[in-house]
Amino acid sequence: MHYHTRLICLLLVFGWLVACGSSTTNPLTQPGLGEIRPTTTTRPTDNATPVLPIPTDTIGTAAPQVRFLRTSALQFGVVAHLYYTDRSRVLMLTNIAGFDWVRQQVHWKDIEAAPGVYYWDELDHIVADVAASDIRLLINIVQSPPFYAPGNGGKPYDPVVMGNFVAAMVERYGDRIAAVEIWNEPNLAVENGGRVTPEDPGRYVELLAECYRRIKAINPNVYVLAAAPASTGVSDPNRAVPDIDYLRAMYTYKNGMIRDYFDAQAVHPGGAANSPDWLYPDLPGDRPGWNDHPTHYFRHVENVRALMIAHGLGDRQIWITEYGWATPNTTPGFEFGNLLTFEDQADYIIRAITRVYEQYRDEQGRPWVGAMFLWNMNFAVLWGAQGNPQHEQASFSILNPDWSPRPAFLALQGLHQRLKADRQR
Repeated sequence: MHYHTRLICLLLVFGWLVACGSSTTNPLTQPGLGEIRPTTTTRPTDNATPVLPIPTDTIGTAAPQVRFLRTSALQFGVVAHLYYTDRSRVLMLTNIAGFDWVRQQVHWKDIEAAPGVYYWDELDHIVADVAASDIRLLINIVQSPPFYAPGNGGKPYDPVVMGNFVAAMVERYGDRIAAVEIWNEPNLAVENGGRVTPEDPGRYVELLAECYRRIKAINPNVYVLAAAPASTGVSDPNRAVPDIDYLRAMYTYKNGMIRDYFDAQAVHPGGAANSPDWLYPDLPGDRPGWNDHPTHYFRHVENVRALMIAHGLGDRQIWITEYGWATPNTTPGFEFGNLLTFEDQADYIIRAITRVYEQYRDEQGRPWVGAMFLWNMNFAVLWGAQGNPQHEQASFSILNPDWSPRPAFLALQGLHQRLKADRQR
């Protein structure tokens, strides 16, 4: 099909999608516990549809009963919000754009109402709908129930209780969950109950190890990802620990015990308003501000890779589970988005993917980045429904608040088609 014919067909599809109704009840939060029925069982949902098999290679041996997993080719994913929205439309657009994966964050505290009592409800529907769309699902688990953790949603005191939760989830959903990322940006105080102590990287490793053991005992084919620290150089226990410092502490804890307990390291490289070709200090950006530290650059992922190699972890892949570029917005702290247009966003995303696909390979020619998850698909729709279409999360979206495509969406469709065709040759 010629390019113009494809574009006309795509626009016709978008016209239908924009015209469709949307059920956006409470789009930015997870279900209230009074709305759903609890269960203490881990019986899989009936009529489950399995996801497609994931190409993997075996890399060494960890704990005796498991193997380490890696993708044999770069996978393309997107972060989406699938709770209380027009999920069928989101997943249809995910397929149209050519993504292989979707990443959904799950708030543990909204599912476990009391120890061992789980309210799955909407997550059942999400998992089933993603599987039925032939899309692979990465679940990112965050926020402990208050009876397990200090502060507001911090990591649990006892790793076993999170192990119980992830085991129940993996047993319930089987192969329809393809990967699990254990926590999100643990170097941030806001993700850690309000404070990051020097002992926290070790506590995180213990949590990761428990979850890894429990998941692999049920399904050794599920990828288990070490959480991505936020890309930051800030050192303040009430705000953050620099990502490289946090990772180094993780990798050296108990003489490197983490080696046995993760398949891939998740990374969230920041971009600010900088091109994906730039990296401080050798090739700093020329935009005003947000250019004087490596964490403002997409290529900071290369620094994480170097750290992993230095600690003997070069056999593990990196998964970029959030990346993207903001566009004009009204959120303090994200003013760098006002320096970019939607066309700049599209250009930078395409160049980032192309760089990873062509250059991020080891000495054997294998990709050392296993998957890339763009931030984000549909948050502009969600924030638009809340009356705040200029929120920073909306500015990263590749859809407009009315579901129509931004330039990045159209550019991604063509790029994904070309790269998938190339990797099959």
